Amino acid sequence: MSNRTRASIMKNFDVEVSLLIANSRGLSEMDGLRLFLNSETHQMLEDDELKIWYFSPLAVFDMWENEIATGDPRNSFYLRGG
Repeated sequence: MSNRTRASIMKNFDVEVSLLIANSRGLSEMDGLRLFLNSETHQMLEDDELKIWYFSPLAVFDMWENEIATGDPRNSFYLRGG
């Protein structure tokens, strides 16, 4: 990964997406954060060249859910384009 997404952007997504994960799965916020930080979705978000941060936290959460369900966040509607 040559260019990393700015830390301020990552912090916002880490907070928002981990809360969505925690609430959807009935987990603590810390467990939601752990799941997100260890995901391929998070790795993609960190790669500034992919510009995943253009999407909303809800769209990134959808990518994470698709990663959990199918093994690949690229199966998300937002990345497949409909």
